Amino acid sequence: MSQHVMEVTHRSVSTPAGRIALAEQGTGPLVLLIHGFPESWYSWRHQLPVLAAAGYRAVAIDVRGYGRSSKPSSTDAYRMLDLVEDNAAVVRALGAESAVVVGHDWGAAIAANSALVRPELFRAVALLSVPYTPRGGPRPSDVFTRLGGDEEFYISYFQQPGRAEAEIEPDVRGWLAGFYAALSADTMPRPGAPDPHFVGRAGTLRERFPSGRLPGWLSERDLDVYAGEFERTGFTGALNRYRNMDRDWEDLAAFDGAPLTQPSLFIGGSLDASTTWLADAIEAYPATLPNLVSSHLLDGCGHWIQQERPAEVNRILTDWLAALPA
Repeated sequence: MSQHVMEVTHRSVSTPAGRIALAEQGTGPLVLLIHGFPESWYSWRHQLPVLAAAGYRAVAIDVRGYGRSSKPSSTDAYRMLDLVEDNAAVVRALGAESAVVVGHDWGAAIAANSALVRPELFRAVALLSVPYTPRGGPRPSDVFTRLGGDEEFYISYFQQPGRAEAEIEPDVRGWLAGFYAALSADTMPRPGAPDPHFVGRAGTLRERFPSGRLPGWLSERDLDVYAGEFERTGFTGALNRYRNMDRDWEDLAAFDGAPLTQPSLFIGGSLDASTTWLADAIEAYPATLPNLVSSHLLDGCGHWIQQERPAEVNRILTDWLAALPA
């Protein structure tokens, strides 16, 4: 493997947000990697060298509001269509005609909508952990309110500016450790324990997080990297993604029920609530992802799939990429 492939380079490119920071490794066809909440480009640290070695230009960004990327002050500057245009601007700034887009968690939704809205730029799409669900149905805030019942669903909890920040920011490192552990296969609460996706009356999310040890995929150094970024930036930019879901529902009305027609891939974890709650979305793939190449559910895996099972995810990704039309 050449020294060029071994190195990761960091820089920023101009986008509608102001700038998007990215980590880049390798040469060849562009593969754009989009992280989720609460993460950064670093979530793809296991994928960058493998994709580079396989002959791809692997680029992992810090999404608008995260890391070294710009953080607009307005809450409504984090609409899905804005994030799609950031991705399009990254592709253009890198001098590529097109890209394969790969996303995890919120990044999966951003990747899917990038392929939906800008099909001329995004020729294939891979979704990790969160299945594709076409726009449709009731207003999202109404759905989340009903979902909570006597408790409050975490997305509803995130809606009021400053509320979740007041819980998280006094101890960013501790909160992140608990949040990552709550959704990891080896540390998540046992069946029957209070669900960490919900908040009790006058409670906090953190009250339901496990404590005592880090998940196996997360070293103390890894946690330091994540915590250092959020201690510097705060959480408002990241949380503003959740605060635009109703605006997205309005903005994307023209795409109601639309399938993704590019070659696609899905990888989920069998223990991830994103795949169990959205099992119907996975069953609908013949209609919603008509060019799905393959769908994988990794047994015994939690939410942080490319970090929990990097070797399996890397193999699936590289096999899928190699089979795509040139």
